[in-house]
Amino acid sequence: MRNKTIPVKIYTKTGDNGTTALFGGTRVAKHNIRIESYGTLDELNSYLGLLRDQNIDAHSKEVLIKIQEKLFVIGAILATDPEKATLKNGKERLNIDKVSLDDISFLENEMDTMDEQLPPMTHFILPGGHQTVSFCHISRSVCRRTERLATALYQEVPFEENALKYLNRLSDYLFVLARMLSKQLQAEEIKWIPEKK
Repeated sequence: MRNKTIPVKIYTKTGDNGTTALFGGTRVAKHNIRIESYGTLDELNSYLGLLRDQNIDAHSKEVLIKIQEKLFVIGAILATDPEKATLKNGKERLNIDKVSLDDISFLENEMDTMDEQLPPMTHFILPGGHQTVSFCHISRSVCRRTERLATALYQEVPFEENALKYLNRLSDYLFVLARMLSKQLQAEEIKWIPEKK
């Protein structure tokens, strides 16, 4: 007799009362800062997918995939109840690679490589110029919001500090990537020059 695969339903109905379960089983309100944090992280990851679906160079697509995978790791960290992070046998509930200093250095090295090919920035730049560049700027601003929420959570219940550092560096990376995409797509960078009184 063959093993029959039992389909898993997407809907559970367990959240109908406005609560959701963390990794480990603890139920919290859906507006809890922890849920806001990893929910916004999911929004960021979705925008990065949209950016990756654009007609951009192969290297940037590979980097974005690597980033998206790392955001899933951060999401798992944020979605884990700290009080249930360690199992009864003493092992960590999350049996995955966390965010390392190498992951952060990777983003910094990517920025340095792009910066070498870009003209120096002398003014703030208005987001836009090309739809792909705009998607990158939207991703950057959602990354900043994710970081703000994660920082608020960290002040209440600390988690891995490297996860916060990664989000901070990622928004910088996305800004530099937007500039690089502007160059590749020959989109004009419009400088913001304040009007004098």
